[in-house]
Amino acid sequence: MGPAMTVDVSTQTEIRAPRARVAAFASDPDNVPAWYVNIRSVEWKTPRPVTIGSQIAFVAQFLGRRLSYTYEVVEFVPDERMVMRTAEGPFPMETSYMWEPVTPDTTRMTLRNRGTPTGFSRVFAPFMAMAVRRANRKDLALLRKILEHGT
Repeated sequence: MGPAMTVDVSTQTEIRAPRARVAAFASDPDNVPAWYVNIRSVEWKTPRPVTIGSQIAFVAQFLGRRLSYTYEVVEFVPDERMVMRTAEGPFPMETSYMWEPVTPDTTRMTLRNRGTPTGFSRVFAPFMAMAVRRANRKDLALLRKILEHGT
């Protein structure tokens, strides 16, 4: 079937809010349904708050399919970055957030998703990358709106 196609999508936005505020909101899984367009629900598998080893189960609607997966936090540096990898799910995926100050009141957030679809999904990897990029842009725009305007 040929080599596996990797999905690796990185999206950035600048948010007019201090880095600590952006990072605190974005890294709290309880806030995810507010700014991730495709996420329907979040369930903690380990005690709050987020730390390395935390496991969070998500249910999403993506490309017309219901997806259930559990992420494990593998790297967490408050106000700098958070990296999560699937512990269970349809295919291995890693999601990372990075927060960089542009000014004291403006933060650049980078959202990166990467993974290698398996089985039937790998046929759709190029399409999946475009869909992830489009979803990430919407998600970051909504996050920016919430943090800048409170809506």
